[in-house]
Amino acid sequence: MAASRNLARYTDAYWWSNDGLRLHYRDYAGPADRPAILCIPGLTRNARDFEGVAERLAGDWRVIAVDLRGRGESAYARDPMTYVPLTYLQDVGRLVDELQLESVIAFGTSLGGILTMLLAAAGRPRLAGALLNDVGPELDPQGLARIRTYVGKSSQYPTWMHAARAVAENNAAIYSEYDVEQWLVMAKRLYKLTSGGRIVPDYDMKIAEPFRLPGNEAGPDMWGAFRQLKHVPTLIVRGARSDILAAGVADRMLAELPQCELVTVPATGHAPTLDEPEVVAAIDRLLARVPLPLAGGARGGPVEPAVSETSPPPTPPASGRGEEEAPSANPERPDLLL
Repeated sequence: MAASRNLARYTDAYWWSNDGLRLHYRDYAGPADRPAILCIPGLTRNARDFEGVAERLAGDWRVIAVDLRGRGESAYARDPMTYVPLTYLQDVGRLVDELQLESVIAFGTSLGGILTMLLAAAGRPRLAGALLNDVGPELDPQGLARIRTYVGKSSQYPTWMHAARAVAENNAAIYSEYDVEQWLVMAKRLYKLTSGGRIVPDYDMKIAEPFRLPGNEAGPDMWGAFRQLKHVPTLIVRGARSDILAAGVADRMLAELPQCELVTVPATGHAPTLDEPEVVAAIDRLLARVPLPLAGGARGGPVEPAVSETSPPPTPPASGRGEEEAPSANPERPDLLL
């Protein structure tokens, strides 16, 4: 196995997208007789966002935390217009197929929650449980406008403390009770150290390009996708100060699903970290409601990674892309890109 074992009980592993990008995920070991927990991060975030929840659950559950294309250790896309939900869905679907995961419990933050709803609508893989972190079928325009003010704008800092101070200044209203150690942890999840010794955001600045398209507000019915979770144990987590998931929308989501719980995190905006005490307890309740497969059900692991670090990409067809062409046209709607 060409992947490396980390002291935090995870394996770094990789898979190839349909259009030939090498994508990264962390694989935390867990038993084979339970569905794996698939963690999908937000727009500018990466697998490190799930360190706390993954380290807590690893051993009892297999946890797979992905870096979407253009983030973390995943390759940057050649075509920035593939930074859209349909392509991310294809990427995640390919990983699920290669790992032979018959069912998963999806933990999705923001954009990751949108992908969780789309996975439910697609029916592949089967969802044994779902956590939607501060996101729903309707997104607050105020929060979308705030995200557009910073996404895709490069910054750099000489030290981690400088980066932590900048993160604190930009997010003080979201995490009003954080101390300097917590800001440092967040900075190290958001940024990376370059070979030149500078600290910069850990994502491709071009993920912002789909935001710049005019209009295109018509799109899929995300309430329809959300309702596909009606038979799935579901947890909705909302920050009390969220400017993305309005309280009224969260209440409607709760009313729509018979197997749903809503937890609101006080003094927190978009988005909770999933390490808050009330969320930790709610996650344990969610997992207790997940039906376990019979013998011969979903596989656990980790087993061999989808590909090794040196494996060649899949052979593309004449079009130059993989089996399913990654879209290069306009995204379905800009408000599904967070």
